[in-house]
Parts: sequence; structure tokens; C-alpha cells
Amino acid sequence: MLKKHDYTCAIEWTGNRGQGTRAYRGYDRTWDVKTPGKAVIHCSNDPLLGGDPALPNPEDLLLASVSACHMLWYLHLASDGGIVVHSYSDEPLGHGESEPTGAGRFIGVKLRPKIHVEAGADLDKADAIHHRIHEVCYIARSVNFPIMVEAVYVRI
Repeated sequence: MLKKHDYTCAIEWTGNRGQGTRAYRGYDRTWDVKTPGKAVIHCSNDPLLGGDPALPNPEDLLLASVSACHMLWYLHLASDGGIVVHSYSDEPLGHGESEPTGAGRFIGVKLRPKIHVEAGADLDKADAIHHRIHEVCYIARSVNFPIMVEAVYVRI
């Protein structure tokens, strides 16, 4: 029997300058993400589409979700496998494409984690963990584009 999970949030458009969507350039592409009991995330559209570059956009949030889910599973599987991780950071790169119509999509993500492991760690074993993550990561199993991993390890 599969366990079902429900997630909820509220999205509220905050970009009405007083005239609604009367004119295409007359409103802001901003909104808030509200999740019960959590901090509000102020967001905007991609700057290429008129958004505020100082705020996260949907593409940023998707990329961060892919990276964070991978990291959390990596830490879990490393702990189970006897790989002691002291720090983990990532600077993921999302690859997208846009059609002349404006329709776009992600065509791939490259995760580039830098992982500090305990001196003496088996780096082949540490690296093999990444390949198991796509079998269990909620986000990776939900997207329809490839996720590549180019990890760098530092023994400390």
C-alpha cells in the first residue's frame, strides 16, 4: 500500500499597481508563497520576462528544490553508509530552452556539490551514493529532465 502525501501552500499575486491586468506592462510579476507556519517567500518572474532580479523566480525555486532534495538524501545515505560528511554545498546549474512562442522548459540540471568528508573516507563509495539518490528523491523522481552530478570531494 502506498502512503499518500499532501502538500499545501498559498500563492498570492502582489503585482497589481491599481489597474489589474488592463495593460500588459501595467502590472508587476510578483507574488508571495505562503506555507502555513513558515516564512513568506516574496517572488517574481524571471528577469528575462520582466521580473525583479532581486527576487526568486519559479525556475530558481525548482533548481533549489532539485538540489536540496538531492543533498538531503545524500546526507542520509552517507550516514547510513558510514561516510562522514562535515559540509555540503552546491551551486547547481539549470539548463533551459525557450521556443519562439515563449514556451520554455528545463532540459537538464547539473548538480555541482562540494562535499567535505572525513579523512580516510572511501571516495568511490562516497561518489556512488549520488547514483542511488534518483531512485528515492521525491523531486528527482517527479521531474522529466535529466539530473547530472559533478561532485568534488575534500577530505578533512
